[in-house]
Amino acid sequence: MKTDDTIELKKKKGLSLQKMLAPLALVIIYAFFSLFGRNFFSYITLVNILDSSYYIGFLAIGVTFVIITGGIDLSCGTVMMAATIIGGTAYKTWGWPMWLSLILIIIVATSFGLFNGILVSRLKLPPFIATLGTMMISLGTGSIVSNVRSATFPARGSADSWFKGIFKFITEDNTSYPTGAIVLFGTAFIAYIILTRTKMGRYIFAVGSNKEAARLSGIDVAKWEMMAYVISGFLAGIGGIAFAAVYTTVMPAQGQGFELYAIAGAVIGGTSLSGGAGSVFGTMIGVYIMSVLRAGLPSMDLQSQYQTFFTGVVVLGAVMLDIYRTKKSSEVRILSDSDKYKEEMLAKISQLKAKESVADIADKKALQSELADLRREMRTQYRTLRREEKAQRAALRKKEKEFSKK
Repeated sequence: MKTDDTIELKKKKGLSLQKMLAPLALVIIYAFFSLFGRNFFSYITLVNILDSSYYIGFLAIGVTFVIITGGIDLSCGTVMMAATIIGGTAYKTWGWPMWLSLILIIIVATSFGLFNGILVSRLKLPPFIATLGTMMISLGTGSIVSNVRSATFPARGSADSWFKGIFKFITEDNTSYPTGAIVLFGTAFIAYIILTRTKMGRYIFAVGSNKEAARLSGIDVAKWEMMAYVISGFLAGIGGIAFAAVYTTVMPAQGQGFELYAIAGAVIGGTSLSGGAGSVFGTMIGVYIMSVLRAGLPSMDLQSQYQTFFTGVVVLGAVMLDIYRTKKSSEVRILSDSDKYKEEMLAKISQLKAKESVADIADKKALQSELADLRREMRTQYRTLRREEKAQRAALRKKEKEFSKK
């Protein structure tokens, strides 16, 4: 900072504020619907919010991996429902045992994820086009296998309904406990560990930040890009099991639009659509914002078309927020003399505060007096420097105008 020929560039961070935006929005939205919504603030509504967030949550965690690589997965919703209806058909029509049908759901969804990964990483198709095609293929596949018939999973209490208790435990007095929230957050924690503590996570972030630089660094870009889509498919399968556990009946050609909730949840939570940045726990906050909206809008007596409208507004807002966040995080500014002076003085004040916190009572008074003097000096000198810089800018603009007239 003391070298005259060094130009200091300072990134505008504001990261702590950005991280607080999504949780704050969740609290505000929940408080708003609690105050103005009809019968919204209740235990039953809370359980319904958590129930409806399971499958979207699993989808959003998976799609977070994909978006971090700089890709997109438009097929996750239809893949989830196609795998679920195939699993339901295997149980209901083919006579498979329930445990094998559930495994089939995961295998089918993971296979679609692998298919997406091959299209994007090996065949170099644009992620938007590749996953859009897979979305249509999965829609058709589910309808073909089920013969355009719905698949019904066993009702709670029957012999093969054991898996429903994983996502909702109901006591003898009909009190519901959303145990699926534990499964969802456990999955989110594992995903967090993978992204932040493993080679896979580091490479996925590297691929999303700069694919060519990652390749030149020796990273197998195609492999890790494909793995992100495989994880998205696998978690779509887990989401399908959660959907079957909560809603029992699966309709053919269902699932379109689920990917929008998942993508919006990821983006609201801080995952950048340009790749290279993302947070699983931020994604979870975004998912719950979407779930609260879905439960809260009907409590305001808004019909389904209004719910769709506001969901679209939230998706657009999420994308605009991502653009703004990306722009701000990449902004740099040259520190002026006044800014440099202020930072130096703030550093001195911080050091004195640290000394004051451990000083004796006798020394504290002297340090407090010194702190007050430093603050006064900083305010006075900072204002003087700012006035001088303002006068210099005004003189420079005047010279530029005179030069342009010539």
